Amino acid sequence: MTRRRSHSISLTTATALTVANMVGTGVFTSLGFQVVDIRSGFSLLLLWGLGGVLALCGALSYGELAAALPRSGGELNFLGRIYHPGVGFLAGWVSLTVGFAPPIALAAMAFGRYFYRVFPSASPLLWSCGLVIVVTLANLYDLRFGSAFQNIFTAFKVVLILVFVGAAVLLVEVPQDISFLPTGQDLHIMTGAPFAVALLFVMYAYTGWNAATYVIDEVERPVDVARALVLGTCLVTGLYLALNWAFLRAAPMTELAGQVEVGHLAAVGIFGSQGGRWMSALLCLALVSTISAMTWAGPRVTQVMGQDYPVFRRLSHTSRGGIPRRAIWLQTGLVLLLLLTSTFEAVLIYTQLILGLSSTLTVLGVIVLRRKAPDLPRPYKTWGYPVTPCLFLLISLFAMGYTLISHPWESLAGLVTIAIGWPIYLISRPRVAVSRGE
Repeated sequence: MTRRRSHSISLTTATALTVANMVGTGVFTSLGFQVVDIRSGFSLLLLWGLGGVLALCGALSYGELAAALPRSGGELNFLGRIYHPGVGFLAGWVSLTVGFAPPIALAAMAFGRYFYRVFPSASPLLWSCGLVIVVTLANLYDLRFGSAFQNIFTAFKVVLILVFVGAAVLLVEVPQDISFLPTGQDLHIMTGAPFAVALLFVMYAYTGWNAATYVIDEVERPVDVARALVLGTCLVTGLYLALNWAFLRAAPMTELAGQVEVGHLAAVGIFGSQGGRWMSALLCLALVSTISAMTWAGPRVTQVMGQDYPVFRRLSHTSRGGIPRRAIWLQTGLVLLLLLTSTFEAVLIYTQLILGLSSTLTVLGVIVLRRKAPDLPRPYKTWGYPVTPCLFLLISLFAMGYTLISHPWESLAGLVTIAIGWPIYLISRPRVAVSRGE
C-alpha cells in the first residue's frame, strides 16, 4: 500500500492545479493579437490545436521525469539532477524572477481590464493589485483550504467555458461569416511569418501544463503527477478549441483585432451589452483560479532553492502546515512591482523566450537521462518516445528562434536575466550536493 504523505493533495487537485495554471490570461486575450494578420478560421483553430499537441508532448515528457526524479521544484529539480546543479539553479532563478510573477501579473492585468468592462468607474490597476493580495492571503491560510479554494474555482472556470460555448451554439442566431474548413490560402498562411508570431501567443496560452511538477512533494503519489499533467492538458486543449470557436462565431474579427478583452466582446455578441457585462464579471472570477494556481506553485520552487542554496535559506522556511510563507510574499511583491511598472504586451514577450528555453532543456533531459541512467526506476515512461519529445523540441526551437528575430530587445532582456543568476550561483554553492540521476 502506498503511504499517504502528510499535507498531501490528491490527483484531482493536482489536475485542477494544472488546468488552472493553463486556462486563464492567454485564452481570454490572445485571439485579439492573432486575428490582426490571420483571418482564416481554419488556420486559427489549427494554431490552437498545434499548441495543444505541443503541450501534450511536453506533459508526457515531464511525467516521466516527475516519476523518476520525484521532488518538488519542477525544472530546478530536473535540470540540476540531469545536467549540473548550476543549470538547475538557473532554472530556479528563472522561476523565481520570471517564471511565475510575470504570468500572475498578466492574469491580474487581464482581471483589471475585464473588471473595468463591468464597472467603468473602477480602477483596473487598483483591482488588479487588490486581487493579488486577496489570493495571496488565501494561499497563506492552510494547505487544505488552498486545495479546496483551487478545486472550486477551477471547476467554476471549466463550467463557465462550457456554458459560454453552449450559448454561442444556441443563442447566436446569425453567426459571423467565417469558415472553419481549409481553403487554398491556408497553406500560404501557415508558412508565413504571422502564423509563427501567432504561435508564440498560443504557446503562452498553454503555459502551465507543467504546473503539477512544482508540488511533487505534496502529491499523494509521484506517478499521479504524470497523470495530472496529461489529463489536465487534454482537457484544456478541448476547452481552448471550443472557446476560440465560440469567440470567432460570436464577434467579428474586425472588432477582436488588437483587443485584449476578447471574451467581453464575444459575450456582447452572444448576450447583448448587459449580458456581456455579466459574463465579463464571471470571467473575472475565472481568472482568480489562474492567479491562485500560480501563487501556489511558484513559491514551492523558491522553497526548494532555499533548501539547497544558502543565499535563499530564509525562503525555505515553512509554517506548521507546510506553507512557504516567505516565498509566497516575495513572489507577491514581484507581482505588485510588475503591475505598477509594466504593460501587458511587454511582460508577455519578455517571459516567452526564457520559459521556452527552460522547458526545452527539460524535455531534452528525458533523452539525456535515458542514456545516462538507463537503469533508473521509471514508474511512468513517456508515451510515444522518442517522437513526442523530439516533436516538442522541434516546434519549441522554431518558436524561440522566431522570438529572437522578431523581438530582439525583449529577448535580450530575458537572456540577461538568466545570465545574472550565474554569479549568484557561484557565490552560493549548494549545501548538499544534488544528485544527477542516481
